[in-house]
Amino acid sequence: MPIPPHRSVRVAAAALSAAGLMTLGVAPTAFAADTAPDLALENIAPVDGVKPGSTFDQPVVVTNKGTAAADKVWIVYSVTRGLDYAQIPSNCQAHQVPSYDEMTAKSNVVCAFDQSVEPGADYTPEKPLAIKALGNALNDKLRVTVWDTVPSLDDAATAPTDGTGPAVKLVESPGGGEATGSGVDATVSSVNTADFQVEGAELAGSPGDTVTLNTKFTNAGPAWVLTDEGDPLPEVRITLPAGTSVVKADGFCEAEGATYVCGTNQRWINEGEGGDYTFKLKIDKKVEGAKGSVALGTAPRPFDPDKGNDKADITLDVKDSGSGGSTGSGGSGGSGGSTGSGGSTGSGGSTGSTGSTASGGSTGSGGSTGGNQSVANSSQLAATGSSSTTAVAGVAAAAVIAGGGTLLAVRRRRAQNLG
Repeated sequence: MPIPPHRSVRVAAAALSAAGLMTLGVAPTAFAADTAPDLALENIAPVDGVKPGSTFDQPVVVTNKGTAAADKVWIVYSVTRGLDYAQIPSNCQAHQVPSYDEMTAKSNVVCAFDQSVEPGADYTPEKPLAIKALGNALNDKLRVTVWDTVPSLDDAATAPTDGTGPAVKLVESPGGGEATGSGVDATVSSVNTADFQVEGAELAGSPGDTVTLNTKFTNAGPAWVLTDEGDPLPEVRITLPAGTSVVKADGFCEAEGATYVCGTNQRWINEGEGGDYTFKLKIDKKVEGAKGSVALGTAPRPFDPDKGNDKADITLDVKDSGSGGSTGSGGSGGSGGSTGSGGSTGSGGSTGSTGSTASGGSTGSGGSTGGNQSVANSSQLAATGSSSTTAVAGVAAAAVIAGGGTLLAVRRRRAQNLG
């Protein structure tokens, strides 16, 4: 929330007035100094042990450290999404600001006090604002600011709504605390839990196939989790099954040896949300018993007592190369494999997501086929009385055509990879 530049304007005006007096040969007097009010708030203590569904009062003390009275005062309360307000006075307005960029969602209340706050005096609302902990509360933030001009609202803020409770006035307070500035912050810790959990995957395919690995990390709640700025974010560690290689890794993951460390896109995890991680894997060879895993990082999570769902398996069922090339979760099916009684074969056999289709020209007279199909061609030539020389020429021509189809397929694959 930008602070209006009222003080800098007043300081500049005072400086110009003093300069003008000096030009006239008159020494500046005290009235030319900065006589603006300087409102500050006493620090507020952290709030601990709040139970979801309960409320607590948050008193604030306003001090005028300036040399002039503030004709009107605004106090702004802002809480993160695990907190709300029990009752809002009629001299206050509420609005919400959704999360964007690096900012969490906020619920704000702006209270206007149409009364003077004198220099050197301490004031407090006669009735503290009551704040409520919601069912998703855990580690939340409370911020209070004070203004002597109308505070600007965030561009993303909703339309303000008037409070319905009795109006509240400022009354003089004995004060005594340290007033550090126009804004103060406090943490609000609630007695709650959040269950971080992961899901594994089951993959299947043949050597040479490209399969899709989808894993998931979820905060099952009930609380949301907000990480303090600068603290480590939640991590998900994905270890791939032996016998596979990465064709494309998820954009939120980085390789550390055989393991990929995956992060989150924000420093908070709402209840019911988390992250999905997708990899394209090539099955290089069959390794008996190959199995990977997805697991949460080792950072402490005192809010998460259930450790049984912090790790899950990634299994891989590798079939024989002639089985038709079935794939795992999200992988391209093997139904596009080359035709013929011999199924998909050899280096020319197409499987998985790169399998031969009608558009690739792998069927018909120019299609790539197994050895049994070549035998069938020779038999047909023999049955028509064609000479062995003709048969050999026919087989050679078919090989040239098949080779050209293979080269074309390779070029197409290279073009897809570059795209």
